Amino acid sequence: MLEVFYDSQSFYQLKDLEKIGPKKGVISQSVKDVIQSLVDDDLVFKDKIGTSVYFWSLPSRAGNQLRLVRAKLEGELATLKSRQSELKAKCESSKEGREKSDEREAALLEMSAYEQKHKELQEEINKYADNDPATYDSMRKATKVAHDAANRWTDNIFALQKWCSSKFPEAREKLEELYKEVGITEDFDYVE
Repeated sequence: MLEVFYDSQSFYQLKDLEKIGPKKGVISQSVKDVIQSLVDDDLVFKDKIGTSVYFWSLPSRAGNQLRLVRAKLEGELATLKSRQSELKAKCESSKEGREKSDEREAALLEMSAYEQKHKELQEEINKYADNDPATYDSMRKATKVAHDAANRWTDNIFALQKWCSSKFPEAREKLEELYKEVGITEDFDYVE
């Protein structure tokens, strides 16, 4: 389809391209899709003039686009080459002082021993985590919150019992049976 545009260097409407497409080996039903694909790839341009849509492509325009793409890619290549040389220089400079030597091997062994000792000490600290003052303090605070919540619920239960007794005095015996079924007995009281 690009040959149609390049050979004639003219403008076409879609209906004209649908007639020309089969002559160039493009199935007439897919001409519209092929043209749209070329437009999406910026190989063919379209413009709406009035109620008509025109398509065109000039070889010089395609050449200019290719030159722009090439220039952009060459710029990116130059940037990447300079970045590569910077990274190689950093790699070489980081290797300085890391040459194999007896002193380096001894330092690595010593570091490994310290890491092992650190791991052992960390495990020992974890054993005593339950005796940590911060853990104890947080447990004490959580216990106080739970104690207050239990007493608040007890207070709510007493208030509900009082309300039920005043609202339904004739059903007092039945209510007391229900309280016992759910575990509210005569010794039910606040948590000390």
